[in-house]
Amino acid sequence: MRGGIVGVLLVQLLRFVVYVGLYVWLISSSPFVLFDRGWCLIYLGFMLFLPITTPIVVQLVLGFVTGLTLDVFFDTGGVHAAAAVLLMYVRPWVLRLLTPRDGYDAQDSVNIHQMGWQWTMVYLLLLVAMHHAAFFLLELGSFRVVGLTLTKIIASTLYTTLTLLIIQLIFFPTRRRNR
Repeated sequence: MRGGIVGVLLVQLLRFVVYVGLYVWLISSSPFVLFDRGWCLIYLGFMLFLPITTPIVVQLVLGFVTGLTLDVFFDTGGVHAAAAVLLMYVRPWVLRLLTPRDGYDAQDSVNIHQMGWQWTMVYLLLLVAMHHAAFFLLELGSFRVVGLTLTKIIASTLYTTLTLLIIQLIFFPTRRRNR
């Protein structure tokens, strides 16, 4: 049992390093920004693709650590941390909202191949839009430039969601694991 927990923790640590490292590396080379309006915040994949059964306290801590790590890299003064903690706070509510008729199995994960296109699209769009709204409103600090902020929120939500869907299709297993 203890070996299984250590294995899960190592896999999650590796996922954290890959998602955050990839984001830091890609964003430092800015060709991945669409017309200075759409950012692909790929690090959200680490938090959004956590196992469904992850306890809320663990989710909040992981959200804070992820956001704080990015705030340190980009000197953004807590904007990433605040938006990531909000995302992880709202995630269990969205999962409850989208619970299938028969409920979730213990083995279920956020996986397009297991949960289907419709479920995954609603899940990603809701959570990514909430994160981006908080992120860009906190980044701006006021409601002065509402049109620009809404453009950033919408373009970044679509860009991030599409990227996370592609990641799901390419890198996530197509079948449920047998345990």
